[in-house]
Amino acid sequence: MKRLIYIIPVTVISLLALAGCNSDKQATTQTPATTETTAATTVAKTPGATQGGFDTLVGVVSNTKTAVKAGKFDKAQQEFNKFEDAWSKVEDGVKTKSSKTYNVIEDTATQVKGALKTKDKAKSLKGLQTLETNIATVSKK
Repeated sequence: MKRLIYIIPVTVISLLALAGCNSDKQATTQTPATTETTAATTVAKTPGATQGGFDTLVGVVSNTKTAVKAGKFDKAQQEFNKFEDAWSKVEDGVKTKSSKTYNVIEDTATQVKGALKTKDKAKSLKGLQTLETNIATVSKK
């Protein structure tokens, strides 16, 4: 019976020590999980914001295309002037994803501006189609 008096406190202390050790492991394990969750949340927010930028670009190109088809080059130029603002929001991401596509979009946007100024319907539509295709491709990556 006297041994039982010593065994009970030793057992309690051992259990508390084990429970304390287990708590440290959980805290260490949970810290990276929290970091991963934060990183995942950041990554999840970024594509959504970027997708909105791509949607804006597609809208600008579509509206410009409609104006060109109607022969309204002044309206098309006004609409295409919005391209640069929308493009600036996503261009860094595009450059990171595909420098080739980035260069094609930059060059084509310059060509479209020139074609709209000279009121060249065929070149304008061809350039706008190229922009549409490349924006759709890179927005899916």
